[in-house]
Amino acid sequence: MEKKDDKRDKRSLLYICGVIGALAVGGMFDWALVPGYIIAQILGGIVGGILVYILFKDHFDATEDPGTKLGVFSTGPSIPNTGRNIVQEAIATFVLVFAICGLNQVPELAAGVGKLLVFGIIVAIGMSLGGLTGYALNPARDLGPRIAHAILPIKGKGSSNFKYGLIVPIFGPIIGGIVAVLLYNVIPW
Repeated sequence: MEKKDDKRDKRSLLYICGVIGALAVGGMFDWALVPGYIIAQILGGIVGGILVYILFKDHFDATEDPGTKLGVFSTGPSIPNTGRNIVQEAIATFVLVFAICGLNQVPELAAGVGKLLVFGIIVAIGMSLGGLTGYALNPARDLGPRIAHAILPIKGKGSSNFKYGLIVPIFGPIIGGIVAVLLYNVIPW
């Protein structure tokens, strides 16, 4: 069976998994568009983080634990171990990206059903691997809100933990996404 070359399917994949650099490496996305998508996703995460702060300001003011406040905005490990945390994020993102790419091999799959399946994949990843790192799966999902946490005047917020945030939730998903699309492309579907 030949790979589907339906631009609509590729766009859905981009919006859902957000690992565009990996898709560009796999030839599934134009490199010229990558910087714009990355910037838009990070800015969207910042705006989303700001909106969450505005809506829940009273809750943030009433909460004393800085870690709980940071956890609203970004991911964090249950047990910090940079190497293992990167591997976990890489595996989780690999599963997501590879499964979504594989959905393109089901020509009769209705668009709505595909989105429901992707939702199920994300829930399964979260239930099985999410407790280890909070499963970023997309660098922008962590980085944008983490930046919002850093710039907002949150009462008693503590550190934004960029020591972790600039490594694990960025490099793990990039590695996992690239490996997923490269493996997907070498399998003779």
